[in-house]
Amino acid sequence: MTLTQDDNTALFRKAWTLYDTISEKNYMFHREIYAQVADLLRQRHAQGPYHLLDLGCGNARFLAPCLQAAPPETYDGVDLSASALDEARGYLKGVANAGLHQKDMLQAIENADTAFDVIFSGFAMHHLDAAGKQRLFTACAERLAPGGSFILVDVVREEGQTREQYLDGYLDFMRTQWTEVAPDQLDEACAHVAAYDFPETLADLTQMARAAGLSQARVLDRFAQHHVMVFLS
Repeated sequence: MTLTQDDNTALFRKAWTLYDTISEKNYMFHREIYAQVADLLRQRHAQGPYHLLDLGCGNARFLAPCLQAAPPETYDGVDLSASALDEARGYLKGVANAGLHQKDMLQAIENADTAFDVIFSGFAMHHLDAAGKQRLFTACAERLAPGGSFILVDVVREEGQTREQYLDGYLDFMRTQWTEVAPDQLDEACAHVAAYDFPETLADLTQMARAAGLSQARVLDRFAQHHVMVFLS
């Protein structure tokens, strides 16, 4: 069955209603995480004009206030969902020189012909397989301006933990902690995580970054499985 644009829009609206519920209840630590991201961008803004690329931007709801507090010279957001980008235009109204692009994030960064001072990705990289993650790191290293940074917000497996063990723990976390999500929506969220989440360990991510030519890597903070990481060119 081929989905029409209307079908895709309806599916996105349903998924984003669930995501908004999760984020509003802070089940994935969005408040703490984006406070850290805001601090990073303020520090970068204090150094002078900067250009930012957002890979898998979604509706940019959480990054938009960070951008308003530390305005980049240009902002480019990339996402496959036209519906997400439609919502992003509303959240980004106060951000000057904001461009939104309906593209696959990996293809977008590999085909980019400009340099960026900051590349950001929030809860998107873990959907790629290991080879895709390595390609993304490599492309980021190639597209970062000297002294630039790749800010990665994502879920991470513990060292020695298999994907299956990670999923067991994360799904239990969802079922026991996400108490204000409707049962049918929770089932849908759990099914999505089980099918599409492929997180790496921190050691694996660090090795991928090093292989790509990113010289430094550090964990700025972590909240359970959710990490804020910075990789420097």
